[in-house]
Amino acid sequence: MSRIRVEIEQLVLKGFEAADRAAMIEGLRNGLAAVLSDAASQREWAQSRRTPVMRLGRMAFEPGPAGGRKFGKQVAEAIGKGLKR
Repeated sequence: MSRIRVEIEQLVLKGFEAADRAAMIEGLRNGLAAVLSDAASQREWAQSRRTPVMRLGRMAFEPGPAGGRKFGKQVAEAIGKGLKR
């Protein structure tokens, strides 16, 4: 598999400061790139699918840009785990 297309129609981030929001999106993008480029995981979810809702569970958030990036990465990892189901 050489190409993966991910479309997130809507990302609602209520209560986040603008800098935290931008950092969270950066962490999410980078985290998804890492999760989706893992060759071992690709075999588990290689078929085409649509997932209208994915419940990721509770995650802690630390304020500030570093906390936003960390949170985004946690979300990406949770999405990767959800794809394996």
